[in-house]
Amino acid sequence: MFSIDLTLKYSPIPITVQRKESEDAQKVYKDVMETLKSPTPQLVELTCEKDPEKKVAVFSDQISAVILSQKDGSSAGRPAGFFMQ
Repeated sequence: MFSIDLTLKYSPIPITVQRKESEDAQKVYKDVMETLKSPTPQLVELTCEKDPEKKVAVFSDQISAVILSQKDGSSAGRPAGFFMQ
């Protein structure tokens, strides 16, 4: 299972959606990155394969980071790296 986490400005909790296949996760990551490169804010809409009822929409100018990681059960719910206490 692959996770795509969106970190939002002024929010300590990331938005996470999941994909079963690496290619699908890479596509979502690249799509979000292309949207972030746009000079005007755009609406980013995402759904989750693990929970199809989970849907989110956020304006691209509110996204501060995009993290793609593989969930293997040993990470205790956190993306690999990017964690500091």
